[in-house]
Amino acid sequence: MIKFNLTCECGSTFESWFSSSDEYSSLLKKKLINCIYCNSTKVKKSIMAPNLASKSNKGTNKSNYQLKKDIKKELIKIRKYIEKNCKNVGDNFVQEARNIHYDNKNSTGIYGKATLEETSELQEEGIEVVTIPWVEKSEN
Repeated sequence: MIKFNLTCECGSTFESWFSSSDEYSSLLKKKLINCIYCNSTKVKKSIMAPNLASKSNKGTNKSNYQLKKDIKKELIKIRKYIEKNCKNVGDNFVQEARNIHYDNKNSTGIYGKATLEETSELQEEGIEVVTIPWVEKSEN
């Protein structure tokens, strides 16, 4: 995995993870990378500095570990909340989201699986969807 700092034409900067530099290039070419602030696809990589271990940032590893642990704990809380309060529609997520949107159905909320491309299509149709990292429930 590789993390890139991204800059949008609106001036916003944000980070995103990709499996490789090639994946980033492929997704960018297909206009599947959107600004998290304005949803524009006019996004590019920013200059990045490598994270090298040195004597001055040795303590950072512990704080990074704790930060990752805290983030995972919060993501587990989000997962538990979603599972308790929303309906799991699994692989039917895209169709169910469209049914709710176009048929103006009331929904207490749904969750399920969708590809990056399907998610992008839903957003282009004006259907609000959010991708959430689905971490394992174990706290270790």
